[in-house]
Amino acid sequence: MTIEPVTELGAGGALRLRRARIVPLSAPPSSYTAAVERYLTGSGIAKSSARIYRISLTTWGWMFASEPAPTGPARRGAKPPVLPVTAIGDPALPELLAELAAARADEMDADTVNRELSIARKAIGWWQRQGWIDGDPTIGIERRPAPPDRTKALSENQIAALWRLDVGLREKTFWKLLYESAARADEVLCLNVEDVYPQDKRGRITAKGGATEWIHWQSGTAQLLPRLIARRARGPLFLTDRKAPAGTPTLDVCPETGRARLSYRRAEEIFEEDTRLLANPLASPEDIEDLDGWTLHRLRHSALTHDAEGGTSTPMLLARSRHASVRSLERYARPGVDAVARHVAERDPAARRKR
Repeated sequence: MTIEPVTELGAGGALRLRRARIVPLSAPPSSYTAAVERYLTGSGIAKSSARIYRISLTTWGWMFASEPAPTGPARRGAKPPVLPVTAIGDPALPELLAELAAARADEMDADTVNRELSIARKAIGWWQRQGWIDGDPTIGIERRPAPPDRTKALSENQIAALWRLDVGLREKTFWKLLYESAARADEVLCLNVEDVYPQDKRGRITAKGGATEWIHWQSGTAQLLPRLIARRARGPLFLTDRKAPAGTPTLDVCPETGRARLSYRRAEEIFEEDTRLLANPLASPEDIEDLDGWTLHRLRHSALTHDAEGGTSTPMLLARSRHASVRSLERYARPGVDAVARHVAERDPAARRKR
């Protein structure tokens, strides 16, 4: 936004400054949804991050409309409320928003809640700079403490059990690629067929922050990719099962099959549903609807942890993870459950006597 001085004629014909008028850089969009799209396309958000930002800001759209955001299965296909972006400036909103955010925080993990809050504040700051809104209704909402979870790395047995699941070719390839490359799920989902180099076992992705980088995979992915690609020469690598709905961006539609790019939200739902019994080995299949499965991020976490356990050097771990600092590797470099179990077993006095 710009500040435009306003003058008036004073005594004796002298001009004097009366007040400053705030002038928006551009006309406010007609709706909150349009404001979200303007933010995603105009603020420099990387394509690989735009999906996560859109999902988070859609969630906040419900709460900006003074409604609780849907969770779980109810979230899929739910149409967000229609509201003007100026509704965010309602003086009564901050108090109600704090209550809705607190209720959501009780249902979701702290990392998700904190990420959504951070994304909302970035968008609100951008909208303020455009002159579309004045205040920040999230100002009184605090980040939730997120104690570290030391069990995110899956064991070798759990990874082996994952590969034995009876799932489709798309899921087999996607999960293998995530684990073997240690890449982020949103980066892999943005891959196009023309970004993949099967003979070199590598692919060109748009990384977090917008940089173009390489990811590398192993034989498991290399064996599956040709079947997944079939004879396609271009378009999204991972596709939905159905034709793309009207209005889907051209870049997210396969020009040969007409199907859409698989979304992060749907890919996460499928993985979570398919891994519920693996995550709860003592549960009964009849209780599957009440169980929680694994998240896609655990494949990346597991890959880097297993690399560290195998003696991979810090420079190579930095290259694999594409982190900027060694400090960011600390969560992955801790020995996982298998490494600790082997350490304890090797020092078991009874086992030593048997040897």
